[in-house]
Amino acid sequence: MAQMKYLIEVEKGQPAKDGKPSIGPAYRSIFAKDGYPPPIPGLNSCWDVFRMSVEKYPNNPMLGRREIVDGKAGKYVWQTYQQVYDIVIKVGNAIRSCGVEPGAKCGIYGANSAEWIISMEACNAHGLYCVPLYDTLGAGAIEYILCHSEISIAFTEEKKIPELLKTFPNATQHLKTIVSFGKVTPEQRQEIEKYGLSVYSWEEFVKLGENKEYDFPEKKKSDICTIMYTSGTTGDPKGVMISNLNIITLIAGVKRVLECVDEKLTSKDVYLSYLPLAHIFDRVIEELFIFHGASIGFWRGDVKLLVEDIGELKPSIFCAVPRVLDRIYGGLTQKISAGSLLKKTLFNFAYSRKLSNLKGGSKTDEASPLSDKLVFSKVRQGLGGNVRLILSGAAPLASHVEAYLRVVTCAHVLQGYGLTESCAGSFVSLPNDMSMLGTVGPPVPNVDVRLESVPEMNYDALSSTPRGEICIRGDTLFSGYYKRDDLTEEVLIDGWFHTGDVGEWQPDGSMKIIDRKKNIFKLSQGEYVAVEHLENIYGGTPGIDSIWVYGNSFESYLVGVVNPNKLALEKWAEENGVSGDFNSLCENPKAKEHILQELSKIGKEKKLKGFEFLKAAHLDPEPFDMERDLLTPTYKKKRPQLLKYYQNVIDEMYKSINRK
Repeated sequence: MAQMKYLIEVEKGQPAKDGKPSIGPAYRSIFAKDGYPPPIPGLNSCWDVFRMSVEKYPNNPMLGRREIVDGKAGKYVWQTYQQVYDIVIKVGNAIRSCGVEPGAKCGIYGANSAEWIISMEACNAHGLYCVPLYDTLGAGAIEYILCHSEISIAFTEEKKIPELLKTFPNATQHLKTIVSFGKVTPEQRQEIEKYGLSVYSWEEFVKLGENKEYDFPEKKKSDICTIMYTSGTTGDPKGVMISNLNIITLIAGVKRVLECVDEKLTSKDVYLSYLPLAHIFDRVIEELFIFHGASIGFWRGDVKLLVEDIGELKPSIFCAVPRVLDRIYGGLTQKISAGSLLKKTLFNFAYSRKLSNLKGGSKTDEASPLSDKLVFSKVRQGLGGNVRLILSGAAPLASHVEAYLRVVTCAHVLQGYGLTESCAGSFVSLPNDMSMLGTVGPPVPNVDVRLESVPEMNYDALSSTPRGEICIRGDTLFSGYYKRDDLTEEVLIDGWFHTGDVGEWQPDGSMKIIDRKKNIFKLSQGEYVAVEHLENIYGGTPGIDSIWVYGNSFESYLVGVVNPNKLALEKWAEENGVSGDFNSLCENPKAKEHILQELSKIGKEKKLKGFEFLKAAHLDPEPFDMERDLLTPTYKKKRPQLLKYYQNVIDEMYKSINRK
């Protein structure tokens, strides 16, 4: 493959030998052509990230939340860097006065808040392992994490105390102190103290740290800063050990990328904190903002009120998972289609013109300034009016949604890719380059990347279009899975982390995620099916929101469960004289036939093989969700759970096909 403009080759590829698959060349970002970004002077730990910003920007607003006046949400009220620092010192002293020593594990449980960040910074100050407890994983996983990581002190949102109590008595083997972010009821206090634990409200705990003084331990780059448990799609959560070095290396890398594309962060930037801090994606973004002395405002915790919080906060950078961006896209398209014919015509004309200018190489702010002012400014105002960067991560964003948002938001829409194990951002697409649509862009300038062939799936890392498992090397890689050396050795081989994701290099050096190595199975006739690849293809079908494809080695064909798009299905029904509400339409054989035809149409377009076509589809009006344990908190499908949930439906589909 010819030299790609965003990459430089650092190692040659190697053919297959000794039963090991071939590997493609190792590349790094063109932004690291003179070497990786050097370490930032004085920055050795996550504590330094915060400490240095307090010294530089003591009076900058750091953490904000909406004031509630007479039950209504008002303006954001702010705590400065210095004010936050003063509370962090007290909380740190209080932790130490409870007998918690450096190297101990501290759990944090609850939605994003100022108290969450303050507790995290207190951990950073005193060399404690911060262990986020997933807000969405339920009592079983919470108990597992508390016991597995041997958490001795836990901070918790007030309304999560009952969930925490469900882990008793098992968790109390190590857990000795509980601190509520709010109050504690007398009943809860009695229950907790019955097990010999201490419990404090936030106010009591901050008071406990007054007039006490503990020295900060010396912190090294190699020290573990946080253990993040990844929910995984199967089995127990795995504790990913992230070091200070991982996070400060990533900060230096992202800083370099943003500077190279003229989008550097400043202390004036504002971020909306709503993606869970228990995930690496949000954690490193917030560290990045703290490093720049910028401001972080918290949402109210209700997805229906998210757009209202955005309007009040007016963030400059907006990070999202595709689920949120899909919702914004759906809301916007609905508004446009409900408008007058004149408005629709004007919008469609402005949209097509700007999109074609962007594809022709125009920069975002120069593609159509008049349309931005007259047509798209309302959308921009809907996101507060200041958003200049929208970053999507955690799952693939559909290309049509990405293109649409690039046009109408007047902001750069970038896709990133990374894993907890690689400290989040390993790839990110670049502004003002439409050729990167549908890709996750080139690597960040602090990692090396190569592809490893996957022969059983016909992916060849040395072919003219290199495809294979994405492998990453660099200082952002985790230190291993906590207490699971066996699992660490499976994925960390000779310094290379094997992601399990299959990628394809694009001619410009961007990476496109095309498959998942593990989600492969054999049909009864011996054909291999890469199910994630098929779901990505079928997911592009107009009229469906989501699809789960299923097959096994006892059957010779595939079936699927589809979440149809409500508006699209109702429109089809109206045009075809089919009556009934959305739920009954999903049960209607004609509707199923229609969706199956649409899926087949896209299958033919993409030249799928015969056995890759679906023979039957079940339509579920209710989207796959976390409540039914069908998705992980990052919206990845939990395949074993999906099978368990839809087992009867699957059996019925196979029976009816076999009867034909």
